[in-house]
Amino acid sequence: MAQGKLKFDMAALLKRARRTIANHLGDVTLTLPFGSVTVQPTAKETKIAREALVVLHDRRVLSAKECCDGCVDSSLKSLQEIRAILVEKQKELADLQDGPLYAVLEMMAQAVRQFLTYEEALRRSYVGQPQPDRPDRPPHLRDAYFDALERLRDHLSHCLGQVSAIAKVPVEGYAAHYQAAWRQDAYKGTAT
Repeated sequence: MAQGKLKFDMAALLKRARRTIANHLGDVTLTLPFGSVTVQPTAKETKIAREALVVLHDRRVLSAKECCDGCVDSSLKSLQEIRAILVEKQKELADLQDGPLYAVLEMMAQAVRQFLTYEEALRRSYVGQPQPDRPDRPPHLRDAYFDALERLRDHLSHCLGQVSAIAKVPVEGYAAHYQAAWRQDAYKGTAT
């Protein structure tokens, strides 16, 4: 069986972000998994944040519910596309790597990378198991995948809320059922 539940490791990233974005104090409050910080995004960050919201808005994986292996495969493909979008936006922010938007995009990219690593571990745990009449994922592994994807969706939705704050646009339309407080049990260093 695969390892336990997915927990995102954001400690080093959050520590670095607190240190670097301290130089950007302003009037926009970002709520992060373990606290809040007030920042002043640049005009370039606001513009890129708005662009990121546009291209990420219609990503079905952020709000859909999977039911089968085909859905799982589609969501994995979509997550790879999201990762590519995040990297592209980070490239546009190469001169603002110490800014708040870069930090939030990195939180998103890091979570996607950690999720994909977790999914690969799940896949390795069932590849090669004899299943002559069922090539799909065993139910316990599919359930582990679904749980991890829900944690990722929650994380990404909250991050998109912070991108919306930087973009200075309302959060409406982004997975409303994920708008409660950050799910603390989804992060390393917290209780299960």
